[in-house]
Amino acid sequence: MARLDPYKNYRFLVEIDGIVQAGFQECSGLSSEVQVVEYREGGDPMNVRKLPGTAKYSDITLKWGMTDSRELYDWHLTAVNGQLQRKNGSVIVLDDAGQEKVRWNFFSAWATKYAAPDLNAKGNDVAIETLTICCERMQRV
Repeated sequence: MARLDPYKNYRFLVEIDGIVQAGFQECSGLSSEVQVVEYREGGDPMNVRKLPGTAKYSDITLKWGMTDSRELYDWHLTAVNGQLQRKNGSVIVLDDAGQEKVRWNFFSAWATKYAAPDLNAKGNDVAIETLTICCERMQRV
């Protein structure tokens, strides 16, 4: 039987409406949950039934080293200016050979928050930009 090694968490791409960008330092928040609705029936005052509620998807946070590219910042700026642009996208995990292995698609997303890098004249770190994206739905395909 062949041994299956887990995929590395640093080999990934982010694609938003067909634009593929590599070089992200971090991508977090790929999660979903079904909310629990508690219901007490009149004939059983001691126990609470738990029913499925709505599905909820976490915000996705992207962090990357600052470059001349303004695409992600400009996407957020449209929301700030009241001209919201919803986009679909994917987070793609690659194997050691660079082949796609796992993909999460997210739908009807928009950029809710942008954070410029912290700057420090004493440091030598890469300047990191951060973008938070909310989505209406996400699925692993």
